[in-house]
Amino acid sequence: MVALVRTVAYLGLEARQVEVQCQVASGLPRFSVVGLPDKAVSESRERVQAALSAMGLALPPKRITINLSPADLPKDGSHYDLPIALALLAAMGVTDAEQLGDWVAVGELSLDGRVVASPGVLIAALHASEADCGLICPAEQGSEARWASGVPVLAPRDLASLLGHLKGSQVLAEPERGDVEDAPPASDLKQVKGQETAKRALEIAAAGGHNLLMVGPPGSGKSLLASCLPGILPELTPAEALEVSMVQSVAGTLQAGRISRARPFRAPHHSASMAALTGGGLKVRPGEVSLAHLGVLFLDELPEFQRPVLDSLRQPLETGQVDVARANAHVSFPARVQLIAAMNPCRCGHAGEPGHVCARGPRCATEYQARLSGPLLDRIDCHVQVGAVSAMDLSLPPPAEGSAEVARRVAAARAQANERGVRSNAELEGERLEAHASPDDAGRTLLMQAAEKLRLSARSYTRMLRVARTIADLAGAHQVGRGHIAEALSYRQMIGRQ
Repeated sequence: MVALVRTVAYLGLEARQVEVQCQVASGLPRFSVVGLPDKAVSESRERVQAALSAMGLALPPKRITINLSPADLPKDGSHYDLPIALALLAAMGVTDAEQLGDWVAVGELSLDGRVVASPGVLIAALHASEADCGLICPAEQGSEARWASGVPVLAPRDLASLLGHLKGSQVLAEPERGDVEDAPPASDLKQVKGQETAKRALEIAAAGGHNLLMVGPPGSGKSLLASCLPGILPELTPAEALEVSMVQSVAGTLQAGRISRARPFRAPHHSASMAALTGGGLKVRPGEVSLAHLGVLFLDELPEFQRPVLDSLRQPLETGQVDVARANAHVSFPARVQLIAAMNPCRCGHAGEPGHVCARGPRCATEYQARLSGPLLDRIDCHVQVGAVSAMDLSLPPPAEGSAEVARRVAAARAQANERGVRSNAELEGERLEAHASPDDAGRTLLMQAAEKLRLSARSYTRMLRVARTIADLAGAHQVGRGHIAEALSYRQMIGRQ
């Protein structure tokens, strides 16, 4: 007899169906797992045997073979423990094999028989929904699985209670759907004194989803400005929140099934590796750029990151997707992020400041800025200089306008972008860009003159039009005008051109 239990293999945010086949046959006692298992899957033999022993069950002295089909698909992760145990129990006649055919099972087993959490349960639940099946998952992740609508969920704490439910001797309660978390508190723009130009650039970036680079000396407020951004961004829509939660589920960072409507804000340290930033590793996992999907990726001290690491962001910033290629798999993760970066003008941090003379002269700034490649800078829509804040500015009372007022204008501008069929103006392209961002005659004349004088690339030209469209939206203008083009051009004075 061959018992079958369904589970899944994760490839990025995609769940591929895997059939766990178990055969108990005559022969020398042996317990083997085949079908391209990794180390964690191969070790499931010991965990399953110990879990069954904790229930008072012993393996039959026969040849036990577990096949993970399709055999040419690599299997990794500890979530295969539970389906392997269920398939073995069905093959031993402990539970009904046909009854298990309506379920997809995922979960790790501990040595005492408890079913413990494993990454990717939300992805498995969505797969079960498409396959018109139920899902068996760990108890602590039942609330996460319930976000997939219409899926029956069994969330046992241990293997014994699951068997009791399947036999009808006890009933497992349906888990409740996880909570929707409130947005964590963010810094308020009222804390920022002075820096009116930078605050205006931050508002434009938030309204249009544009990338922003702030350049200024230490202590000028760049990090504070970046920390204010979550407070002025609109909440995620329900569909976007589910999309973000899928990434978190695969990464194993979705806690207690709680989904947040706040946009992700990720700020990795400048020592981050390429795999940490863009994804990868021995077991391919999403990186910071994917964990920031539909939110903000803040890179402080931008030139301190390794140049190859920064250049690996070129494709995600352009396409909104990360493709991780391996010899045995090709995995894609979403990465539609808004990049906010901050840097000093030079190594000492005070180049160009009044009264400051650098011992290394202009070479200090030139070498420091040369760490950033031209193609990367070309993908950043707005570049703004953030000057030092004087003691006079710091002694002034807080500004009257804070994050709440700016957030209302940002929400109105985003609503206009939604009417154009995009989430933000940063996604305008092709016919939509031509239809909604074409300037009037005066604006077109200025644009042509600037494009020729500044030698704008096609990418810079397109991104500048998107910024101008956002500026027009904030002003309530139907068409992009000369003033909007002029302000957009003021944010294209890029540093470190190579």
